[in-house]
Amino acid sequence: MTAPDWWRSTRRWLAGERLHRHERDTIRFLLKHLAGGLTGAALLLVAILVFDVGGIGSLVAGSETPVLGVFLMGFGLAVTFGSVAMGIGIMSLGQERDSDP
Repeated sequence: MTAPDWWRSTRRWLAGERLHRHERDTIRFLLKHLAGGLTGAALLLVAILVFDVGGIGSLVAGSETPVLGVFLMGFGLAVTFGSVAMGIGIMSLGQERDSDP
């Protein structure tokens, strides 16, 4: 049984070998979308805390450990928005099958 292509690429990258151009382009594409998602998550986190949506900002400010609350909320938003942004990027690569060639 052979290792999948993505695993061979990952092993080569971890060993310090240069990746092929299409692999570098793919990683750059995903990182660009991830950065957009993380930016959106950070903006939403700041907006929630500043505008005190649902009293979350005052609840965090009055907490004994406000850093923990901000970290947990930020981590959840970052994972969600980053994943959605990368998913949108991947889905946008497909071709419309119902259109005429």
